[in-house]
Amino acid sequence: MLHQKVSPPRTVTLEDGTVMTREDLPPQSTKRWTASRKEAVVQGVLYGLLPQEEAKRCYQLSDQELRSWISAAQTHGTDALKATRLWVYR
Repeated sequence: MLHQKVSPPRTVTLEDGTVMTREDLPPQSTKRWTASRKEAVVQGVLYGLLPQEEAKRCYQLSDQELRSWISAAQTHGTDALKATRLWVYR
């Protein structure tokens, strides 16, 4: 029996109809996290473009950090990912 490795898709269609590819993700060398970069990682994970474990490894994120980004984005939207707005949305 042949087992085929299933890899993540190369593109995904987001809720608003836009297409996201791996090129839309921030570079792995990212040190300064803006809300838009966090949002790209969160969308990549939520839509299956980037597995959670790969996201944590590539971007050197803790499980708690990635989960907090996902939770904040799902609950309050992109504004909750801004560092200056943490106190409002937590």
